[in-house]
Amino acid sequence: MQLGEIAQIKTGLVLSRKKAEMDYDARATYKLLSLKNISEDGMIENDSFDEFVSNDQLDDHYFTAEGDVLMRLSHPYTAVYIDIEHSGLLVPSYFAIIKVNQAKMLPQYLAWYLNSLPVKSELERAQAGSRIPSTNQQTIRNIPILQSSISKQKVLVELYQLHQKEKMLYKKLIKEKELFFQGVTKQLLTSFHEEEN
Repeated sequence: MQLGEIAQIKTGLVLSRKKAEMDYDARATYKLLSLKNISEDGMIENDSFDEFVSNDQLDDHYFTAEGDVLMRLSHPYTAVYIDIEHSGLLVPSYFAIIKVNQAKMLPQYLAWYLNSLPVKSELERAQAGSRIPSTNQQTIRNIPILQSSISKQKVLVELYQLHQKEKMLYKKLIKEKELFFQGVTKQLLTSFHEEEN
């Protein structure tokens, strides 16, 4: 089975077509999801979203909705699951918006699957030889899907979420250790300086 058989796939908005050039052109301002908001392992981690001033009211299908999976159309082709907290963000044209039939596949499972090594390797192989490696809707539609029961998908998603939480905790711990180390070395340097005087 291919992804196109169980999902609708569209691309985001070509921003240049709707960008307000002058203040008087402005019709609406939207929060924009950009590449800097997405980590390489498929998490939205930077919540400072750019603002996009539009010369028009934009259609709903250009915005994230809970249950969507977004996929970067350029290397490293990262996929991200959209939860309720990140719905309503404007999606630019360098992302594909994937709406999967949730009776057949959990969107969280799809995001994990699209970020798996075999799928990323296949996408890279398909783009080999092009100077700017990027993919398109047709290539995404043709991605072969390994389907399993919803209950098995749930187990994998829960395991993946635990793994991601653990990674985030490790990152946080490393940052805290770094700050602690900087504080200790600063105190030591201060005490060395005082001993000299």
